[in-house]
Amino acid sequence: MFGLPGHARAVAGGDLAASMLHQHNSHREAAARIAWCINNKAIGVVTGEVGADKTVALRGAVASLDPARFTVIYQPNPEVGMRGLYDRIVTSLGGTPKYQSAALAAQASAALAAEVDERGRTPAVVIDESHLLDHHELDAIRMLTNYDMDSTTPFAVLLIGQPTLRKRMKHGVLAALDQRISISYQMPTMDKDETASYIKHHLTIAGRSDPLFSDDAVDLIHLTSRGLPRSVNNIALQSLIAAFADEKSIVDESSTRLAITETHATE
Repeated sequence: MFGLPGHARAVAGGDLAASMLHQHNSHREAAARIAWCINNKAIGVVTGEVGADKTVALRGAVASLDPARFTVIYQPNPEVGMRGLYDRIVTSLGGTPKYQSAALAAQASAALAAEVDERGRTPAVVIDESHLLDHHELDAIRMLTNYDMDSTTPFAVLLIGQPTLRKRMKHGVLAALDQRISISYQMPTMDKDETASYIKHHLTIAGRSDPLFSDDAVDLIHLTSRGLPRSVNNIALQSLIAAFADEKSIVDESSTRLAITETHATE
């Protein structure tokens, strides 16, 4: 019989170091594009469905960067508005934010330029949940990137969000921003083999090398989760609990079906 707590935490992912994250194709492609965008001081957009592991891909990309050469400014909550973003930029770069919004915007822009000119580091402004930004805020981000008569940008900007962000970028009022985007990547979901590899990877981290999920259970997890990593995590975890409660030594299809039924009943 397996020990539930350790294996459950492993399948759920926990707070794994970037080097321990599962490297499925979508993750690798997104991380490579994010790293390219930051290295080239470009504007990029990375989108994916809820639970597609967009932030996990970001962690992988950031972990590959030399901290002596790059400064990542991460804004997890765009609902604080542009003032909140300017405030985070200034404080992240060691400044004290000014009170007036117009002065704060200019201060944030100057701080980003100074990070390059005075410290020799490339800043990367990363805004998660960017689909929550309105048109005015998206255009304000474009204005923030205006530098040297609009010919160059001394820092990178990454907008990470759900697929609706890509659709909104095509609106006429945002054409100027859309034209400046160098990278636009929609993260696909995992295929069946990647789902199986994903589950096996996390179990291996927990020290379990022998099969713990039957093939039928893995197939059902993939079908129900649609290959979305977060959903795979949730269903696999509940399947482990169901198998543990029934004193089974392996997670079979019936345990997974029970887990799916209970999970959907609480949604």
